[in-house]
Amino acid sequence: MVSSEHTVSDSSALTGWYKSSYSGGDQGECLEVARGHADVPVRDSKAVSGPALVFSAQRWASFVTAVKDGHIGT
Repeated sequence: MVSSEHTVSDSSALTGWYKSSYSGGDQGECLEVARGHADVPVRDSKAVSGPALVFSAQRWASFVTAVKDGHIGT
């Protein structure tokens, strides 16, 4: 699934994509995350056939925690 650069060139090949219930709706600034994979694929919701970045579960959890704690601005 993952290349040496930790990306997937066509994210539509992966399943389990979802947007957060906190996403802004029609603002066009949403990310999608795919469930059910050993690593965590993340893509731009507007580019369903575009690339996805792939993070280890630990790194993704650290990122989400930093956002929730206000360490990363919006």
